[in-house]
Amino acid sequence: MFKSALSRLMSTDTNLASLVLRVPTGIIFMAHGSQKLFGAFGGYGLEGTGQWMASMGIEPGYLMALLSGSGEFFGGLAILIGLLTRPAAAVLVFTMLIAILTVHIGNGLFMSNNGFEYALALLTIAASLMITGGGKLSLDRVLQPGSNAVRED
Repeated sequence: MFKSALSRLMSTDTNLASLVLRVPTGIIFMAHGSQKLFGAFGGYGLEGTGQWMASMGIEPGYLMALLSGSGEFFGGLAILIGLLTRPAAAVLVFTMLIAILTVHIGNGLFMSNNGFEYALALLTIAASLMITGGGKLSLDRVLQPGSNAVRED
């Protein structure tokens, strides 16, 4: 039963399109998560991000910063290497949905007004990866039970 569930979680298609989506998206999510968790790339770290979230009514701020930062950083890492792509993408879809509904929706669509277009684009990519999986060049494909990832499809 466990092997079957793991097989379903790691199932993936056999094309390279997922790779094209995975690599830049994984890097972007990891960078945003690094801002929240570590204060990298001009971010505010857990304390600052937690205070900002609390000021917006997203409570408890520190915990929400930890959850969103971890989801973005570790989910982005999983997406980048194609490991457990589907569940990682599901976490990122949820994270972007919350970001849209709590931070961006009142500002309209466009990024120039802090709108939701960028978060929506990331949500859409993550949703696509949730549907297709990591693709041909992913750890999911290599580690998938019963997979012979070395053979040519």
